[in-house]
Amino acid sequence: MQVTFNPKDINTFASASLDRTTKIWSLGSPDPNFTLDGHQKGVNCVDYFTGGDRPYLITGSDDSTAKVWDYQTKSCVQTLEGHTHNISAVCFHPELPIIITGSEDGTVRIWHSTTYRLENTLNYGLERVWAVGYMKGSRRMVIGYDEGAIMIKMGREVPIASMDTGGKIIWAKHNEIQTVNIKTVGAGFEVTDGERLPLAVKELGSCDLYPQSLKHNPNGRFVVVCGDGEYIIYTALAWRNRSFGSALEFVWSSEGEYAIRESTSRIKIFSKSFQEKKTIRPSFSAERIFGGVLLAMCSSDFICFYDWVDCRLIRRIDVNVKNVYWADSGDLVAIASDTSFYILKYNVRYCIVK
Repeated sequence: MQVTFNPKDINTFASASLDRTTKIWSLGSPDPNFTLDGHQKGVNCVDYFTGGDRPYLITGSDDSTAKVWDYQTKSCVQTLEGHTHNISAVCFHPELPIIITGSEDGTVRIWHSTTYRLENTLNYGLERVWAVGYMKGSRRMVIGYDEGAIMIKMGREVPIASMDTGGKIIWAKHNEIQTVNIKTVGAGFEVTDGERLPLAVKELGSCDLYPQSLKHNPNGRFVVVCGDGEYIIYTALAWRNRSFGSALEFVWSSEGEYAIRESTSRIKIFSKSFQEKKTIRPSFSAERIFGGVLLAMCSSDFICFYDWVDCRLIRRIDVNVKNVYWADSGDLVAIASDTSFYILKYNVRYCIVK
């Protein structure tokens, strides 16, 4: 029903068949290398995982399931269940941590490629799904139906990157972490606006979770990686794991301490040595937190600033907050809303005055 080449080894390919099996072949040989057998009905589609180092492929079947296989151990890693009719299209997205499955039940299901959790179900009322495709280097995806085709955009096209004060940039490409130092780029020649500069990109390592954000601490020694309700703190130079945990949000203080939001009712503060110092249980629903010179907690229509040392309330401001920005000097803070912004001056002695 479908044949696809392995992008990590162009001399091998996989074939999906109505005999309920998926076979792996090598060019130049008439016999299959091995057979993956596990579906209860015919196999309609197959796709290889392109990112990272996982030797995975996925198959979709008339038994209404999709299976993720490890083609090195020849074993089934996960079975994705939820469709109510034949699965006609499957793919690993090359840019996002998702698996896409399309079915004759008229739905497209989006699964997390690490946890295999169902993230979303799409139904545009165009009858049966027959094909799913993507544009390389983009987050656009196209779905083919009985009644037509539709193109959608997945996620946000915002790079996951962080730069320290010395010009060192760290960014994520799938689970792989890359780095470059731009401090001396273009120093030996004249650079014009808009010119593309050559960069000596280095592989720094890999991450144990799929990054959704990266952020250096103030002195640049550590980088926190956040994603899927977890965080890991790495050393910026050697990329060694120093601490980890579960959190909905993570923020740094201007001195290198940090806070995590475990829920709307519990925030924890940690020291520079990664030891838990204090747990805060705000009297309101904390929807977001912000770091900087002060620790800020936001509800739907106000923001409260707290001292990092003793968690003393410094000031409450009634405004719907979108973001908070501290000046490098530490004495000015900008509060941005959807339609306006406010500049406040912070003084340790007199707290915050507008």
